[in-house]
Amino acid sequence: MRKLLLGDEAIAQGALDAGLSGVYAYPGTPSTEITEFIQLSPLAKERGVHSRWSTNEKTAMEEALGMSFMGKRALVCMKHVGMNVCADPFVNSGMTGVNGGVVVLVADDPSMHSSQDEQDSRFYGKFAMVPTFEPSSQQEAYDMMAQAFDYSERVCLPVLMRVTTRMAHSRAVVECVDVPRQQNKLNYDAQAQNWVLLPANARRRNDKVTAQQLELEADAAGSPYNKYVEGTDKSLGILASGIGFNYVNECFPEACPFPLLKVSQYPLPKALVRRLMDECQQVLIVEEGQPFIEDMVRGVYDLKQVHGKLDGTLPRTGELTPDAVKRAISALSPLTAHLSPLEQTFAPCEDVVPRPPALCQGCGHRDVYAALNEVLREYDNPRVFGDIGCYTLGFLPPFRAIHSCVDMGASITMAKGAADAGQWPAVAVIGDSTFTHSGMTGLLDAINENADITVIISDNLTTGMTGGQDSAGTNKFEAICRGLGLSDEHLKVVVPLPKNMPEITQAIRDELNYHGTSVIIPRRECMQTLQRHLKQKKSLEKSK
Repeated sequence: MRKLLLGDEAIAQGALDAGLSGVYAYPGTPSTEITEFIQLSPLAKERGVHSRWSTNEKTAMEEALGMSFMGKRALVCMKHVGMNVCADPFVNSGMTGVNGGVVVLVADDPSMHSSQDEQDSRFYGKFAMVPTFEPSSQQEAYDMMAQAFDYSERVCLPVLMRVTTRMAHSRAVVECVDVPRQQNKLNYDAQAQNWVLLPANARRRNDKVTAQQLELEADAAGSPYNKYVEGTDKSLGILASGIGFNYVNECFPEACPFPLLKVSQYPLPKALVRRLMDECQQVLIVEEGQPFIEDMVRGVYDLKQVHGKLDGTLPRTGELTPDAVKRAISALSPLTAHLSPLEQTFAPCEDVVPRPPALCQGCGHRDVYAALNEVLREYDNPRVFGDIGCYTLGFLPPFRAIHSCVDMGASITMAKGAADAGQWPAVAVIGDSTFTHSGMTGLLDAINENADITVIISDNLTTGMTGGQDSAGTNKFEAICRGLGLSDEHLKVVVPLPKNMPEITQAIRDELNYHGTSVIIPRRECMQTLQRHLKQKKSLEKSK
């Protein structure tokens, strides 16, 4: 069966066809479409595959481990910075091992299209001593899912699968199986002595997993996803990982004249790398992201022999492109006749006005920032700590309303730290989904010390930045704040509309002048989800 699929969709379909029982994820570009595809899949509905969004990536990883404990196959999805959030259970999952197969899918974002950094998640696989897969095409992404689940269950370890933005968000025709594999049956093979990480158990497991590394490396060397392609010209060898392999192939319309080593399964197959280095005068390492492989190879071989990002042959930051790879090959080899021509680049059209990102017209966040700015003009040196979400755009004109944005949930904790240092007023602005993701614990710290901060939970009733997924805390925020110990006197809910500006500004002014922890919740539905809901309502009315 042939289907035209995004890379994310190929991953999702591959997981379903491999007998998936549950996907656990928090939405984050470029990984979001994986879970959405499973949520809409008829096969997933028929089989009762779990597909509800988790509150954050840590809870997602732990829920997947619970499913694995019972013998069933689970997929965990996140973007690269989400790996930081789930690092604790992820690294420890290498120590517990798995019962049912677990695949942790992480989508890295070179060039930071919608991210805070260009983190390369392959380092997590090496750090946790678990096998890592890195597909080079949509077909390989689909095929690898079944292989990864099988391999996870064979070696009793989770498998990390790493993709990048271009892989996740580009389409290709994928050949899918006709008959999906059945889900695993519930079993009780999980052994408490592996899963209870008391020091005595953990030391035993650490010895076991460390000893497994030679087996994992041997498996990588023999993997069908790692292959050595012979070349006639040994003046240059090319090592390409993941989507970098596709970029190299695009450089040569006929065939690559140089020996070419494709790496898509880790630990790094040292025997294949050694062969390439021994046969070629110099080697170019083409990898998307950070110089992960290059750094390891440079630690063993003559630096003059190894080229890539560390010596400037390839750009160190941003996404790779076929043209960047062509330029690197041209710089290292005189045999440029084999290369396809560089693509023509065009200067930006002077007639097109730049369109920087901005909050939607009519967005409730706009009214929140307008009110906040109006009030803060009355104070000397106010500081506003922002967070991850649509409302981060409040940093840009016309509002220029926030002074920081570091990671999920940092607004509240940074505001508290600033207040601890003597800053007043200190304001935290956080969204509804981010608050339940990572903000609640920070608010508890603030309430426990009655920190002199004002927290604004801008509630648009959805996870707006990633496309309008359900928000875990919808209709629960007042109860959460009260449960954490906040008094009703300093918990206020307002509707962010221009006509309510006097009420909103007075609420902000009152809470800033209260020297303790207070929370204001401006609540109005996201304009994008509102429009979708209105269209759905009209469609239902027409169908009646």
